[in-house]
Amino acid sequence: MLRYTSKARPVFRQALRSITKPTSALRRDFSLTSRLLDAEPIDGKKVAKSIRLAAHEEIQAIRAQKPSFSPKLIIIQVGSRQDSNAYVRMKLKAAQEANIQCELRKLPETVTEATLLNDIDVLNDDPSVHGILVQLPLPKSINETTITNAVVAEKDVDGFGPLNVGELAKRGGNPLFVPCTPKGVMVLLEKAGVDIKGKRAVVVGRSDIVGNPASYLLRNADATVTVCHSRTKDIPSIVREADIVVAAVGVPEFVKGEWLKPGAVVIDVGINHVPDATKKSGKRLVGDVEYSSAVKVASKITPVPGGVGPMTVAMLVQNVLNSAKRASEQSHRSITPLPLELKSPVPSDIAISRAQQPKKIKDVAKEIGITEHEFDQYGHYKGKVSLEVLDRLKERRDGKYVLVAGITPTPLGEGKSTTTVGLVQALGAHLDKLAFATVRQPSMGPTFGIKGGAAGGGYSQVIPMDEFNMHLTGDIHAISAANNLLAAAIDTRMFHENSQKDAALYKRLVPAKKGVRKFTRSMLARLEKLGINKTDPNSLTPEEITKFARLDIDPDTITWRRVVDCNDRMLRTITIGEAPTEKGQTRVTGFDISVASECMAILALSTGLKDMRQRLGRMVVASNKQGEAITCEDIGAAGALTALLKDAIKPNLMQTLEGTPVFVHAGPFANISIGASSVLADKIALKLAGTEEGENYKDQAGYVVTEAGFDFTMGGERFFNIKCRTSGLKPDTVVIVATVRALKLHGGGPDVKPGAPLSDAYLNEDVDLVRKGASTNLRKQIENARTYGAPVVVAINRFVTDTDAELEAIRQEALSAGAFDAVPTNHWEEGGKGAIALAESVIKATDSVDKSQFKLLYNTEGSSPEEKLNIIAQKMYGAERVELSELARKKIETYTAQGFGNLPICIAKTQYSLSHDPSLKGVPTGFVMPIRDVRASVGAGYLYALAAEIMTIPGLPTHAGYLNVEVGEDGEIEGLF
Repeated sequence: MLRYTSKARPVFRQALRSITKPTSALRRDFSLTSRLLDAEPIDGKKVAKSIRLAAHEEIQAIRAQKPSFSPKLIIIQVGSRQDSNAYVRMKLKAAQEANIQCELRKLPETVTEATLLNDIDVLNDDPSVHGILVQLPLPKSINETTITNAVVAEKDVDGFGPLNVGELAKRGGNPLFVPCTPKGVMVLLEKAGVDIKGKRAVVVGRSDIVGNPASYLLRNADATVTVCHSRTKDIPSIVREADIVVAAVGVPEFVKGEWLKPGAVVIDVGINHVPDATKKSGKRLVGDVEYSSAVKVASKITPVPGGVGPMTVAMLVQNVLNSAKRASEQSHRSITPLPLELKSPVPSDIAISRAQQPKKIKDVAKEIGITEHEFDQYGHYKGKVSLEVLDRLKERRDGKYVLVAGITPTPLGEGKSTTTVGLVQALGAHLDKLAFATVRQPSMGPTFGIKGGAAGGGYSQVIPMDEFNMHLTGDIHAISAANNLLAAAIDTRMFHENSQKDAALYKRLVPAKKGVRKFTRSMLARLEKLGINKTDPNSLTPEEITKFARLDIDPDTITWRRVVDCNDRMLRTITIGEAPTEKGQTRVTGFDISVASECMAILALSTGLKDMRQRLGRMVVASNKQGEAITCEDIGAAGALTALLKDAIKPNLMQTLEGTPVFVHAGPFANISIGASSVLADKIALKLAGTEEGENYKDQAGYVVTEAGFDFTMGGERFFNIKCRTSGLKPDTVVIVATVRALKLHGGGPDVKPGAPLSDAYLNEDVDLVRKGASTNLRKQIENARTYGAPVVVAINRFVTDTDAELEAIRQEALSAGAFDAVPTNHWEEGGKGAIALAESVIKATDSVDKSQFKLLYNTEGSSPEEKLNIIAQKMYGAERVELSELARKKIETYTAQGFGNLPICIAKTQYSLSHDPSLKGVPTGFVMPIRDVRASVGAGYLYALAAEIMTIPGLPTHAGYLNVEVGEDGEIEGLF
């Protein structure tokens, strides 16, 4: 208002001087015979107070249902103009009365436009802020239009932004906010009982703050509107025709009573100070209407002060409340499913994926309640989610957590990933539940090898499957870069220590920059580890320099290997350092596949960026010649590795064929690690699926369905004892995937080999064979899962050759083993529709869970690694005991001496048997499990024992998957499976 006044006043004064004295036609007798009563004052103060009170009561009522509801306004004031200070005080007081949080951010008059824009951007992205008001006027050095336009439309409670103004100007437009003063004008007319429809209205003044928006509102209320301005001729004659006059000129007492039509309604928006010697301040407040004459002619009139002024602030309060309500409504997440066109026979996975048009991933993110600033798009169909979501939703109760595992599989796999996706599609697309899948990112090694992709299959897939299986957002590449940087740093450090004396080595490690030497963060950590309490590089003694600078790595103890995301068998054992420049410092080492890197396990188990930095620093890469652990922090690479992984730590968002959300994050090698997706993906999904205080948890909470590698006994054991121990999360239900084929194998059927035709035993009905497998292997998996206190639902993944009698036999055996339910499912062929019965059973199971019964298999404190191994082998696998090799025993002694004996532990073994011998099917018992080696992933936070020869980089078969892959002229990838 002040901005408009200062510019408009001289122009309107000139216009006023050009107006002649009223003609006889315009003269009016103001005697009491014409108007026996003065106009009725329209009490803006009273109306404004009632609005503030109503807002207060509404906020209290909403909070009774949703305690977290808290409308918040931020006022930005640049400089300290007295008039601005007064207006800000009014707004702060009104907000307080209405129970609205209101924060004033005062900036100096010297603030730059760029700084102010940056501050607004931060507030735009803050979900706790519902309104942003920039107090005008701003200093001349700042463009007011640029600043007001920078406020996002959803928080533009002043209503001055282009979207809100544009929508207001449209007939039938839908602005998010109406400018406060014009809105107050309309409310006063309504409260005064003025019927606007069909009336003639004159708005005197065309400012963007009052005049123009007031004219739009009157027009949209079906008044016939005329706008007068400084170039309008004969303003008195135009005003004389008006039933409603809105004066917003910015000139004191511009509109005279003699201009008015008798009985007109007058809304005076002006606020002007004029000299008045009778006042203590030497001035008094008047409007744009000469009140003393107008009150004799009008039927209703707003006084100044006490008319429109209080309404402006009341409308601001109302706008902030409406903004908070809108934000609260938008926080209610809802998935729009994609319809599936099912075909029979079922086409190839890539054909199905191509036939479905995915939703734009930004729309999926919006549907599940991720704000724009929390989401980074990587193309149209995938993106990364910021960890800020966890902080924003920290008060929200987690959704329901479902783990999918399996029975001991055949080499062909039993469809855990397909079941995970099908279950989520059933929950989200068919049962109207908010449902997320959280799955591992697949390595490209198997994709181009023999196994193929890992996006699910049939009509239960993550799409686009080619993007899912190749590159995604580059997380595995980042893991490879981080891992190999550390490998290079280890060998380079040994090279430099072997070729330099102590003083020269120290000088190069801690160089002077502009005459100043400083220790890095990693160096300070190493000094603390060594017990050297110094921070000045120049203060170390020669002995301390030697101790600090020389890691003295024993090459024979180096466990850190380079990695590549490819099945390259020729890299399993290599010799490095053969070049003449390496001065004969050769060493035998090798490569692992990238997902076998401890960096990947850390990515999966980290709970945040800080935690990841600490874990990377704790990674043990070797021992020195005194037997002490050498860590990544000692090498000085932890910070650099964190920098390489700072984006990789953000979970990736994709979607299923039916448009339900999927988090794809981390892919630790199931053979030696947890074989599960990341803790962070689960945590974020659980918050997005969760409920606010006051919401009905049973009916409104969503579902997060994740999966564990291999069977429950391997993958589930690691999931509970390592992943859940780290995350603190407790699954509500365990789903165990079983197939007739695998149960026939465990019941005594012939071997199943990849690439070889299946025996007739697997193609024809044999209920006894199925029952024998179900009563052994399936029963053991169910019993093992129930050990942790969660109900178990068996998903019988149906194949076309299965018979009803075989399925019923599995169901009977599962229930007798203690399963909550056992349900045949046909999601591969029918998508979510084929898993509805499974989803309904999972819902019932999660409702029945008693989380107080949750327990882990062993305590990490007070039990040795060997004792923990025996507990796992005996309780999970059915072994009599473990037997440690001399190497394994020595390793355990070393790790215990280094302080790692209390870490949880897992057993790396074949996935094709409950024992260490892949030929032993069903439920072997009484065997001794040999442990040939024990290794440490100290950064990830666990030890792993090797009960078999584990290949950490697979090879390619004769007919590898890459042979089928081509790219068409349109850029579409063909041949993935």
